[in-house]
Amino acid sequence: MSTDPCPCGRPAPYEACCGRWHQAFKAGQGLLAPDAEALMRSRYSAYVHDEIDYLLASWHPSSRPAALAPNEAGLRWLGLEVKKHVRQDAEHAQVEFVARSKLGGRAQRMHEISRFVREAGAWYYLDGEQR
Repeated sequence: MSTDPCPCGRPAPYEACCGRWHQAFKAGQGLLAPDAEALMRSRYSAYVHDEIDYLLASWHPSSRPAALAPNEAGLRWLGLEVKKHVRQDAEHAQVEFVARSKLGGRAQRMHEISRFVREAGAWYYLDGEQR
């Protein structure tokens, strides 16, 4: 088991943090992240690890793209900062975050306020507003 911190920014190892949600999904247990922030962090880690099936499954069907491309060769994910998690009610939440990456020597920064919805006990990414 790796002791490297999870890519999501929490100090726990990947397997004990976001990796457990990815593994549960792969094992057919569904989406088990307990709240929108945990899902957001697990989605960032899924981008880092090219877990495309998890990304698509955790995207709400009403806004899900038909497909996602794997990471471009040379893309490095540099970090995630969750700025705010607001639970609006039992079924809706927002997470504001900044994700950083680097490709071909160029740094990229994505600042988004994401909307999440919970259906049948599972949280889904709905959409986001770029900042």
